[in-house]
Amino acid sequence: MTHPLTFGWHCHSFPVDGSAANAFLNQLTTTLDYAQDHFTSIWIDDHLWPWATFQADDTPYVECMTTIAYLAARYPTLQFGSSVLCQSYRNPGLLAKMVANLQWLTGGRFIFGIGAGWMIEEYQAFDFDFPKPSVRIAQLEEVIQICRKLWTESPASFAGKYYRIDDAYCSPKPDPLPPLLVGGGGEQLTLRVVAKYADIWNIPGGSFDNYQRKLGVLRSHCEAVGRNYDEIVKSWSCESIALAPTQAEAEAIAAATPYQNHPIVGDPDRVAEQLQAFLDIGVTYLIVRLVDFPKLDGLKLFVDEVMPRLRA
Repeated sequence: MTHPLTFGWHCHSFPVDGSAANAFLNQLTTTLDYAQDHFTSIWIDDHLWPWATFQADDTPYVECMTTIAYLAARYPTLQFGSSVLCQSYRNPGLLAKMVANLQWLTGGRFIFGIGAGWMIEEYQAFDFDFPKPSVRIAQLEEVIQICRKLWTESPASFAGKYYRIDDAYCSPKPDPLPPLLVGGGGEQLTLRVVAKYADIWNIPGGSFDNYQRKLGVLRSHCEAVGRNYDEIVKSWSCESIALAPTQAEAEAIAAATPYQNHPIVGDPDRVAEQLQAFLDIGVTYLIVRLVDFPKLDGLKLFVDEVMPRLRA
């Protein structure tokens, strides 16, 4: 089974230049005004304040689901994905309803990205329980099961160890069901959830060797649960691309950005070469973020010079 090469744009969720909220919104929409003609999807983080340690805690930050609703109305040709929802932040039944409603109102343009959650400081500040990873991943699996129950049964009931619904309804039901993206790379538990349920698997950043190793682990989990490994779309979020006409200019951008999660740095040939390595091992869905934001130079160069090389 083959999947077409798809490009998603990873939206910045907070200003990196000290801009106030309204100025940041202008930066965001100016970028999307250009990106809408070149990308298939737009991806929004799910946090309540900046995840990045280099930002002040009171930096303006967009909320995932309400921002997607706003942007999906403004950009009617684009798909929108959550990258990724923290399963703990919303009651599972409410989350199922929110996703179903978004899928209905957008005409089927929502991609349901979800993960176990990780940012302990955020959990503590907003009084969310933060159990150990194995519990959060078990909760993630129950959330997925509840969502699918509510989307396919009327009424729906589910009694899990952590969550339950009793004779609950969700109407209108999403049609079609939104693609399910499970985010995360935990090799014992998270990738098993991916193997059992996900249409798309994504991991943000990290090295090529790390991603390649996890593909092997995912394949083993698929074999264990009887899932066709090739059914699952393999996605990678490149969190930090510093792109410029010359290597020296790209390195200057990389040196100035606080995004340092295994950055890809270079001129169009070098950036395309590094991304092609991921395509060669099975990635077909690239979600990218250019770190010269709010400038459009890197984005335009990516569209004009890198995308054609990867599509060749």
